[in-house]
Amino acid sequence: MQIREKILQKLAEAEEQEHVTVLHAVESGSRAWGFASPDSDYDVRFIYVRREADYLKLGMQRDVIEWQLDDVYDISGWDLQKALRLLHGSNPSLLEWCNSPVVYRTTDYWTGVKDAADAYFSEKAGANHYLSMAKHNYNAYLTGETVRLKKYFYVLRPVLACRWILERHSIPPVAFAGLLDSMLDPAMRPIVHDLMQQKMQTPELGEGAKIPLLHAYLTEQISALEQAVPLLPKEQYPDWAPLDRLFLDGIRQEHRAIIYAE
Repeated sequence: MQIREKILQKLAEAEEQEHVTVLHAVESGSRAWGFASPDSDYDVRFIYVRREADYLKLGMQRDVIEWQLDDVYDISGWDLQKALRLLHGSNPSLLEWCNSPVVYRTTDYWTGVKDAADAYFSEKAGANHYLSMAKHNYNAYLTGETVRLKKYFYVLRPVLACRWILERHSIPPVAFAGLLDSMLDPAMRPIVHDLMQQKMQTPELGEGAKIPLLHAYLTEQISALEQAVPLLPKEQYPDWAPLDRLFLDGIRQEHRAIIYAE
């Protein structure tokens, strides 16, 4: 059985045992970004909806399903109600799931959610998220005499995503190639390309000496972003009404047709 078929099987098992319907299921990690190692696990994220009657109960229900976590699969999902509440706050993880290039299965209903994502996108929230991620990963992995080389990507990607927001005023692409082609300085591309080839061909890209030019570039970029991001204007508080309508529509079983992605 192929990996995609196994993932679809595991999603079906989650539906049956948890009494939910999966509305959208995607890859969210390095395989979605486009620089997975041969041994990278599968970071599957999904949005699910329970039966309408479940949302009318007084008792609190978990709004997360943590389905499987091992060396091959990392599979978990969010309840639709949780997802729409987070969309109202322009949650960057949810926005990435909406735009992941690797879709395992989806529904006709999810098209409406994806369309709404653009309207609820906050430049300030998105830029702060990616800047914080870049700074955290830089401080955690790139400050020693030797560094874990693959972690350069975990700093570079959020740096470029932040630059995209500042320059393009829109949701940045999930695929790393889209950010490289438009946001990375041309002088840095050969260095990043070579490092990416190493990561994609090596089961575990280990520690090594700092890459001086790339290190200097990231240091400079983070410093510049620290100056620019706070200057973004504060946006107006968005309206809940469209998301309320989406939620009510989402719990009606007859409005959902499952689409299995190729």
